[in-house]
Amino acid sequence: MIKFFLMVNKQGQTRLSRYYEHVEINKRTVLEAEVIKNCLSRSKDECSFVEYKDFKLVYRQYAALFIVVGIDQTENEMAVYELIHNFVEVLDKYFSRVSEFGLMYHKILQEILKTCCCTDLFLRQFFQPYFCYI
Repeated sequence: MIKFFLMVNKQGQTRLSRYYEHVEINKRTVLEAEVIKNCLSRSKDECSFVEYKDFKLVYRQYAALFIVVGIDQTENEMAVYELIHNFVEVLDKYFSRVSEFGLMYHKILQEILKTCCCTDLFLRQFFQPYFCYI
């Protein structure tokens, strides 16, 4: 099960955080700081799966953006690693360039996690109000 989803820049600033189980606000801050420090300090040659406390971290770096997903011990790391890549591909297709700015990504993330895919129909319906002004 996915416990949390973070998007973080190279400076360690959280740009998006979604929690899928209750974590108190003050504990979130500490958790995010430790997780970010843990992932950003690793080299590109090291594995993208990290054991951390009672769960695992799966992360990927895209330019100046890190995406970190906290999962429990029963979740498949490779499936989550692929989920991160699919999420970024969808963002790249519809936003032309994935960056830390313009983060209305949470709605797309919600759809991907809810249905395990992001359908073209959902994206057309989601972006319809924005395309009518172009």
